[in-house]
Parts: sequence; C-alpha cells; structure tokens
Amino acid sequence: MSVSERDREEIEKSSAPLIEHLIELRRRLIWSIGGFFVAFLVCFFFARKLFNLLVVPFKWATQWAHLDPTKVELIYTAPQEFFFTQVKLAMFGGMVIAFPLIATQIYKFIAPGLYKNERNAFLPFLIASPILFLMGACLVYFFFTPMVMWFFLSMQQVGSGENVQISLLPKVSEYLSLIMTLIFSFGLVFQLPVVTSLMTRVGLLSSKALAEKRKWAIVLAFVVAAVLTPPDPMSQIGLALPTIILYEISIWAARMIERGRERDRLAREKEEDTSSTAA
Repeated sequence: MSVSERDREEIEKSSAPLIEHLIELRRRLIWSIGGFFVAFLVCFFFARKLFNLLVVPFKWATQWAHLDPTKVELIYTAPQEFFFTQVKLAMFGGMVIAFPLIATQIYKFIAPGLYKNERNAFLPFLIASPILFLMGACLVYFFFTPMVMWFFLSMQQVGSGENVQISLLPKVSEYLSLIMTLIFSFGLVFQLPVVTSLMTRVGLLSSKALAEKRKWAIVLAFVVAAVLTPPDPMSQIGLALPTIILYEISIWAARMIERGRERDRLAREKEEDTSSTAA
C-alpha cells in the first residue's frame, strides 16, 4: 500500500466522526433557532401586554413620588418607533424564554464528550444559571426599576411663578432600553457564583485567591456598575452591593467545592489502602 493510499484511508476514517458531529451540531442549532423563533412570535403577539406589564414599576414609582399613577404617559416621536420597540421586546423575551432550551441543546451537544462525573458536576450549574438570572430580573422589576424611576421623577419641576413646567415624558424605546439594560446587568452579575464555581472545579480558581482579591473585586464591582447601569448613583450602588454579596457567596461556594474535593481524595486514599492491605 502506497503512502498516499494509507493517508487517504486515515482521512476517510477521521472524516466520519467529524461529519457526525456536524450533523449533530446542525440538529442542535435547528432546535435552538426554532425554539427562539416560536418564543419570539408568542412574545410579539403579546408585546403590548408585556410592555404594559413592564410599565407597572413606573406606576409604583409615581406612587412613591405622591403622583397619580393613572396619569403615567409614555410617548414615541417616530412613526415606526413603537413597532420596533415591540420587535425588540419580543426578541428579548424570546431569548429569555428559549434560554433553557438553548442551554439544554448546548449541554446535549457537549455531554457525550464528558465523563460521567463531569456531566454530574456540570448539570447543577446548568439549572442554577437561569434561576439566578430570574432572581436578578425579579430584583430589577420589584425594587430597582421603581427606585430608579422615582429618582428621575423627583427631578420634575412644577411650573409656578418664575419656574417653568418640567415633566418626565419617557419615550417607549428609551424606557424599554432602560429596563433591558437593568435586567441584563443584574442577570449577568447574578451568574458570578456559577462562573467562579465552575472555574474552581476545573482548578482555575481557589477560595484563597478569591479572598485575597476581595478588595480589587469591590472596586471592580463599582466600576462595572458605573458602566452597565444608568448614570445615577442609586442604580450604580444598587448593582454594586449585590455584586459584592455574590462575590462573598462565590468564596463560600469555592470553599465548599474544595472541601468536597478533599473528602473525595481522602476516601479514595482510604479505599486504596484497604485494597492494598487486603491483597
């Protein structure tokens, strides 16, 4: 057999698994895109109701500011603005709803290449990630959005005497962008325990290293909050404080993982000693 024929056989043998992986990847992508598309259509159908639901924190803020919540008004200044706002809302809602399906498809694609213990270790984080994101979104909806809108409403000015009337009339696109920015920022920050725990499991981080970098983490939390949130101190502090708390939770989780790893190591050593003694 010539060298070229032998090389050709090796290429043909290695191409079969590659084609199977590509077929599997295509199937997972089709499921993910299809799930997002269906969720997008559902959210677009209910876009007006979803937007009215997002305005509820604004109404709460008007009550905090001792204003009439029935007079809450949002405007749009371009003919197509509200339509594209609904499209953007449907895309954001579709991604949130389809995320469990997309994450499941990613897990099913990479799971065959993992050992059983690696799959068992990865699965809890796959479940914890959307739960933590939902917790961050709830914190935004029920507390921080009303607080931020109350802060902006407090800047209004009543026209009397020499003062002109200054009223807050937010645009629908800008209000949605504010809500989406806050939800994305808090949802991303709430993934901190998941990311650090995964890095601890693979040996890239340790609880000692996290504890030593605590001061830098506090500074970084305020910097990230200043970048991701609107330019008001209340929302920036509101994001920085949960980030610091989550960082402390990450240190605790890393210590638990290390203790569990140490218990497993001691158990294996005990089993090896028992088997060698019996032999």
